[in-house]
Formats: sequence, structure tokens, C-alpha cells
Amino acid sequence: MIVRPVRSSDLPALIDLARSTGTGLTTLPANEERLTHRVGWAEKTFRGEAGRGDADYLFVLENDEGRVVGISAIAGAVGLREPWYNFRVGLTVSASQELNIYREIPTLFLANDLTGNSELCSLFLHADYRNGLNGRMLAKARMLFIAEFPQLFGNKIIAEMRGVSNEAGRSPFWESLGRHFFKMEFSQADYLTGVGNKAFIAELMPKFPLYSCFLSEDARHVIGKVHPDTEPALSMLKSEGFSYQGYVDIFDAGPAVECETSKIRAVRDSQSLVLAIGTPGDDATPFLIHNRKREECRITAAPARLAAGTLVVDPQTAKRLQLVVGDQVRAVALSAARESK
Repeated sequence: MIVRPVRSSDLPALIDLARSTGTGLTTLPANEERLTHRVGWAEKTFRGEAGRGDADYLFVLENDEGRVVGISAIAGAVGLREPWYNFRVGLTVSASQELNIYREIPTLFLANDLTGNSELCSLFLHADYRNGLNGRMLAKARMLFIAEFPQLFGNKIIAEMRGVSNEAGRSPFWESLGRHFFKMEFSQADYLTGVGNKAFIAELMPKFPLYSCFLSEDARHVIGKVHPDTEPALSMLKSEGFSYQGYVDIFDAGPAVECETSKIRAVRDSQSLVLAIGTPGDDATPFLIHNRKREECRITAAPARLAAGTLVVDPQTAKRLQLVVGDQVRAVALSAARESK
């Protein structure tokens, strides 16, 4: 398996992947025109032809037979071209000494506070390949790319996690709040956001604080919670240093997690090494390995061994990276010490 930049020939595979994502992944809509535009823009981004506010680094996971089975991306900066909305979960205090009443009321404040941060987004892996190292490689490859090219990204990285919805795509939070203002199904609002039609959010979203006590019990319960299928991704991000700081999605109330770029484990601990080819040995551990290129980026995960400034890998791994003995790589242990293997 390798992670590489997307190219135009991947479009049919991307459309198939988008159709299988269901609701909740707004940045990967099953819309051929939109995906065609996004792939073309990603190719420009990797060539260095897009500013940070427009940059879209779109990667695919490809198996050794050339089949595209996953996708992930990094947005250079959010909110610099169009508003980026979240709810900030805060607190409103009401008190009356005369009546001996004191209340702390959880409150949702519409905010643009995350504007300018880079974003990990569009992570999706085909169900048949959710095994072995595939999921971690696809997700964490982006962090190794950031480590190699930190000048392309912001000082903080965020990731919006999919919120709770049922098998039919029904979101309790949307049913209790969003539906009253947007008068449409959650899936339709989700789709419109994904294809870039975000003006309706600014036009219809309430600007005043919202007391969560007016929401249904089911809606209150899912604020800041992730969809069960997203739990592994959230755990992985937490192991890399990401944390929830009180911002949630305005549609499904899924949490946004964040970390200073330099403090992400895969960024902080990665190192430049010289590639050696051989037998890693029985004591080899899984490494995430990047060929240090941008347009011709190749990232893979494989057993490897550190030895005096070199990284020893087997011939197949070197072939996947399109490298030879003596080339430079950037590498980091695939998993954090506290992350389950």
C-alpha cells in the first residue's frame, strides 16, 4: 500500500468511494462535477500553484495492484475564502440572590474562532481494507507530509469529527435544532455544504446564543460526541496529541479536535534518515515512511529498523517509495507508545 497525491485518472474510484460514505462526510460529496473540480485543484495545489487559503492536498491510498481504496486530505487553511462556522460550547450563568437561585446553563455560541487553521479532512477507507496498518497509514500520512512541509500549513491543525446519526442518517441534534431554521433534511444540508454551497448557513443560522436546555434530551446527549464508526479515528488523533476544546459542528454537533502543529507526535518525533535496503529483522517495528517529495510524494508503512542514522527497509518498501539506497526519507514510528497496536 502507498499514500500518494490524487490524479485525474483516480476520479472513477473516488466517485465510488464517495457514494459509499453515507452522510456526515461533507468534504467528499458524491457529485462528479464537484469531485472533478476538486481533483484538478488538488493537482494544482501539489504543484505549488495555490495559496494557503485555497490549498487542498488530496491523497489516495492505493494497493499494489493499483486500486484506489481510500482517501484523505489536508486543507491549507479554513475560513479564509468563505466563513467557517462552529458552535462554541460555553456557559451562561443566571443568578438571583433574592430568590436564592443560581443556574449554569450550557450555551451554544455561533463562532468563527477556528478560521485560519489547517484541517485534516475527507478521511475514508473502503470497508474491505479496514484491517492491518491501512487505516493508521492513511490517516497519519498527512501528518508526516506536514512534518516535511510545515511552511505550507498553519500553526494549529484541526479535525472535525463525524457526529452521531443513525443508520438512516438521522441526526438527533439536527432534528432538534437545525431543522427548525433550515427546513430541510440533514442529508441535504450536509450535501450542500460538501458541494460548496455554504451561503445558506450565514443566511439562515441563528446569530444569538442558544441555550442547550431547550434542545431534546437526545440532542443534548450527542453534543461533542462522535459517530460509533468514528471512535477509532478519534482515539488515533488523541494519541497524536489532539484534544477537544469545546467546538462542535453546527449540523450534527460532532467535536472539532485540535493540536499545535509542532506538538503533533508524528510531526515532533519524525526525523530525516538515509535509506538502506536489507532485512529489517525480527525486532523491526512499523514505521511511517515518506520519500520527502511533494508532487511525487509516496508514503507507506512497513516494518523497519533504525541503525546509525539509516532506516533499513526491505526491497519492496523501497520500490513502493520509488527510492534507492542512499536516498533521504522522513520517518516516524507508526504508532504512539500509548496507542493500541
